[in-house]
Amino acid sequence: MKTFLTKYLRPALVLTLLLTIVTGFLYPGVVTGLSQLLFHSQANGSLVYNAQGQVIGSQLIGQYWTEPQYFHGRPSATVNQNTGQPQPYNAENSTASNLGPTNKTLIQDVQQRVAAWKAEFKAEGLPVPSGPVPVDLVTTSGSGLDPDITIAGALYQVPIVAKARGLSESVVQQLVMSHVHGRFLGIFGEPYVNVLELNMALDALK
Repeated sequence: MKTFLTKYLRPALVLTLLLTIVTGFLYPGVVTGLSQLLFHSQANGSLVYNAQGQVIGSQLIGQYWTEPQYFHGRPSATVNQNTGQPQPYNAENSTASNLGPTNKTLIQDVQQRVAAWKAEFKAEGLPVPSGPVPVDLVTTSGSGLDPDITIAGALYQVPIVAKARGLSESVVQQLVMSHVHGRFLGIFGEPYVNVLELNMALDALK
């Protein structure tokens, strides 16, 4: 019995204790400390604050914009995990539609979204822009939480936002172009516009 305790049990307990200290306390503590020191904003959710210091969103999670004086983001396929009903940009339940490009439901959804965009322009007394609606404005992202849109997606909305705010289209277009983010490291991804950032800049014009 004594041999078992000294040869097997004690080393196992000591090793368990050491691993608990190292992997459960030291390593997480060091990583947390370094992240707070070197990447404070990212470590805390890349939160966005208004002029009053209130949290109004995150650079990483989109929001459901519906009023015509604001740029709209991508459609969101997320649902409420308790009811199963659609709840756009539900960060607690990131998901995509998982529908392929030939799926009839997806095709119908896209057609309905295109019609909704054209109806919004007509409701504001604006001519419907020529050409197709940019694809990112009528399709959901893989996460359902995408906070960004393409430059084309933003420029497509310039007439309706300018009309709703009583601004010239040139002013709104310049604002869009001044908020374009380039490719990561100059080569990865595509240029994009963060919708929350752009809408905050719009409000700052007042």
